[in-house]
Amino acid sequence: MCKLEKFNYALFGNPIDHSESPKIHNFFSVQTGILHTYKAINIPLDQFSSVVSDFFKKNVKGANVTAPFKKEAYFFSNKLTERAKIAQSVNTLKKINNKCILGDNTDGVGLLSDLVRLKFIKKNFSILILGAGGAVKGVLLPLLSLGCSIYILNRTVLNANNLVKQFYKYGKIYVFEEKVFKKQNFDLVINAMSRNTKKKNFAPLSLISSKTFFYDMNYSTENTPFIDWCSKIGADSISNGIGMLVFQAAYSFLEWHDVFPETNYVIDALSIN
Repeated sequence: MCKLEKFNYALFGNPIDHSESPKIHNFFSVQTGILHTYKAINIPLDQFSSVVSDFFKKNVKGANVTAPFKKEAYFFSNKLTERAKIAQSVNTLKKINNKCILGDNTDGVGLLSDLVRLKFIKKNFSILILGAGGAVKGVLLPLLSLGCSIYILNRTVLNANNLVKQFYKYGKIYVFEEKVFKKQNFDLVINAMSRNTKKKNFAPLSLISSKTFFYDMNYSTENTPFIDWCSKIGADSISNGIGMLVFQAAYSFLEWHDVFPETNYVIDALSIN
């Protein structure tokens, strides 16, 4: 069993060593003057519920949850925001009282905020999303709400089909099939696969133009294989996911403190490309 120190907020995941979240929340704490001690905790895969339950019995107010525990956090929550209900995934927990933990998902609004900052998105864009794992569930609703057409490309078609079934009533979402794709090209390609996924071609080059934007939801101290591929094919507009990470953290901070911190200088401080 993990031993928990005395602090107000935490990030739970496995693995967790690479996380920039403690650094981001320290920036927010200093900037706003709000005491916000925050620590990353690596917990065993079979101990999420027991460790987090013990955590919330202490004098704490909230926590973030990352892979692979977002689904467990969804079931752990006593109450859910609407976007968490739809995503069936939780990355933010807030202690309402000793009997109620609110579950929220700030991943989607975090991604959309960064895409807007980068000027990578407009209403009714055609978007190809690579992957159909848990990371995708949290980000679909804001994109669909913009009227975007979303196509899911995944190695396992069944998982892509399940995503489409879960979200089709919220907008235009489809399983990508190259032979029946009728649009000229994609406006935006989002990589939601593992940062270590190596492929010769991540997306059909015939459906990409010089105006296509490329976004990797991963972040790393070195270029990911997807970013390297984008550079190799001569893409002009490429970004990793550090901005999404900062924005989703900012929306968690807002959830806990009713204050939205300034994000641009934090993104600049952490930018790796």
